[in-house]
Amino acid sequence: MMSPIAGLAANGYGIFRLCIPGETTQTLEIGIPIVRVLPTGRGFTDYTEGIMKTTLALFTTSILVLSASLVLASPAAAQEHGRSPQAGGRTTERGARPAQNRPRANQGRIPKGPPARSNPAEERQAEHLPTGHVNDLPHVNHGQWFGHDPANDARFHMDNPFSHGRFAHVGPTYRYRVTRVDANLHRFWLPSGSFAVADWDWAICEDWCWDCGDDFVVYDDPDHPGWNLLYNVHTGVYVHVQYMGR
Repeated sequence: MMSPIAGLAANGYGIFRLCIPGETTQTLEIGIPIVRVLPTGRGFTDYTEGIMKTTLALFTTSILVLSASLVLASPAAAQEHGRSPQAGGRTTERGARPAQNRPRANQGRIPKGPPARSNPAEERQAEHLPTGHVNDLPHVNHGQWFGHDPANDARFHMDNPFSHGRFAHVGPTYRYRVTRVDANLHRFWLPSGSFAVADWDWAICEDWCWDCGDDFVVYDDPDHPGWNLLYNVHTGVYVHVQYMGR
């Protein structure tokens, strides 16, 4: 910041230019008489007293001008400090999404829900990779759902599907942060309710970082009534879960 003392005039007045920061810069000029005492016949004592008086006047005036500068500038500084940064990311039920938590799986995209299969006996489809390897895990890649169990798998049968109610906020619009997990019960909690992981799927997800962030999306399972799918946006893997209510 420039010094508010911009210069001194030779006509006996000190000209002080005060720059006030803000949306537009304003300049205020203050003229203050300067005490100028030159040496006279009284000798060196008078000359010394004159210098001291002049110096004192300049110093006092500088303090007053600097104080005024701080007082006048403080509203502009406070206004600048009070501006809220715009939140980035798409807003979901969990609030603004940090840019650094973008999905790493499925080419950085959250997939649409899986389609229902017309043939209940259709076997689970594995992904055949260009390297010759086969990925049989339940996962999503290039928007395609792999490794989903047949619709007629007896393990998923429920006499009373949705006995604890339906979980309403499903699909790629909603990302969730797990608030609690119980590894012994194979159960986890979201802000909107709790879920139990299928016992046969727990080994797939037990080493997930459950408390790393809003990393999870819940989908309806179109092939197994009463079940949902929990998808990890960073690993691309999903598991079968049952909604247990709030």
